[in-house]
Amino acid sequence: MSTIPIRVQEQLTQYQLQALEFEPGTTPTAEMAATQIGCDVGQIAKSMLFKGKDGLFRLFVCAGDRRIDNAKLKQTIGVKARMATADETLEVTGYRPGGVCPFALEGLAIYIDQSLQDYDVIYPAAGTDASGVPLTYERLQEITGAAGCDIMRAASAPEQASSQLF
Repeated sequence: MSTIPIRVQEQLTQYQLQALEFEPGTTPTAEMAATQIGCDVGQIAKSMLFKGKDGLFRLFVCAGDRRIDNAKLKQTIGVKARMATADETLEVTGYRPGGVCPFALEGLAIYIDQSLQDYDVIYPAAGTDASGVPLTYERLQEITGAAGCDIMRAASAPEQASSQLF
């Protein structure tokens, strides 16, 4: 029996998408989701809720192998912001951390980072910590109405990291 929230399943059905479902608790982090799905960590479209100093919440969907650049985040939304608490996340999105997704949300600004354009297929969660929805960046943007953005730090090149050891 599916544990995907009804509102998410309805939106997925509307757009002819099918969520991948796993054992409960197996995809709450990008690393765990990538292992479960069998893809690169960067293909995991992690959804993170931020609260701006203006009191507004915004959802950012980003590549699972990248970190937020706070200066770029502030430049994008015009105010400083902090990561929402677990309680705020549940209250605002209806999803628990580890299962936050960009589907079936109303009245919340959604942004999708350009870092996800590096992949042919990306996997946002489907409202649970045991799911992933295979689709393209363009399709996710179309379905969610997300604005494109650039808020992630540049990926570290492995050779740069190893050269710092010497």
